Amino acid sequence: MTTSFLSSGDLIVDRRAQYAQMLAEAGDFAAAADLMDQALANAPDWAAGWMMAGGFHLKAEALGSAIAAWQRAAGLDPAGTLGAQMHLAAHGIAEVEPEAQAAYVEALFDQYADHFEEALLQKLDYVVPGRLAGLVEGAMARAGIEGFARGIDLGCGTGLMGERLRQRVSHLTGVDLSAAMVSETARKGLYDALEQGELLAFLQHEGRMADLVTAADVFMYCPALPPIFAAVHGVLRDGGMFAFSVESHAGEEEQMLQASLRYAHNGDAIKRALADAGFEIVEDAEAVIRQDGGQPVMGRLFVARKPEAVTSKAAEMGEAEAVEAPASVLH
Repeated sequence: MTTSFLSSGDLIVDRRAQYAQMLAEAGDFAAAADLMDQALANAPDWAAGWMMAGGFHLKAEALGSAIAAWQRAAGLDPAGTLGAQMHLAAHGIAEVEPEAQAAYVEALFDQYADHFEEALLQKLDYVVPGRLAGLVEGAMARAGIEGFARGIDLGCGTGLMGERLRQRVSHLTGVDLSAAMVSETARKGLYDALEQGELLAFLQHEGRMADLVTAADVFMYCPALPPIFAAVHGVLRDGGMFAFSVESHAGEEEQMLQASLRYAHNGDAIKRALADAGFEIVEDAEAVIRQDGGQPVMGRLFVARKPEAVTSKAAEMGEAEAVEAPASVLH
């Protein structure tokens, strides 16, 4: 989302929008929404302007006006890049299409890439990579694993998780939906391979294999986790580990789209989905994973393991010592 894309193309309209933003920053959301509505009367096809208006109306507690603004934006931005469909879905208005969600997430992180780490670490107190790496190391110690031959870091971002995996993985691949994130990460030289793409399509690529798969702060942007769990299970060699985080909620729904446009997942549903996919859970920890608007965000951190294969002799004799160790996990 470049500046030109976000501009109305009319300097006067843009100036009014800037004034509206200043009013919003001062806390006068009703005045900001009113001024934005006036500006849009002269630029009715400005999708980004309708998104701004929707945000101002929402903070002014005028939900009906916010929804109307997002509906206008959705009609003008059918690809979903600006996130109007996500906002509507979060407020119970229709369902968000997977393509629109992917377009929103890709655009969000493309524009976020150059200041991603500063925002997460300094402003949001983001702690997932360190804590998740600690859980993985504990699981490795108990399993007698010194390192992994091949690892995949899903949603690698700028490499915050990769930095903590590097010494434990001989060959590390990172994948991210955002091309800007991949470009930013490439400068660090953390990964042996980097790919830009959607994570499920990446996992389902023929011949993909790994001994460790991680996803730190990724599944907040994924509504349905069972297909991903099944794909990860298919990629992992026997005995391999799968470590990830989610934002959590205590409701009955398997997942819910929040006003933040991030999905929160039910911990019990995740455990069932992991079991259905064939995983054994070896770590399950609750933690505050970040701050949002000055409020703590609760999450769950999981480490699961794909059971090791058992030889036919062990199956017949029931001898634990006959269990085959996975050839690519370095003990």
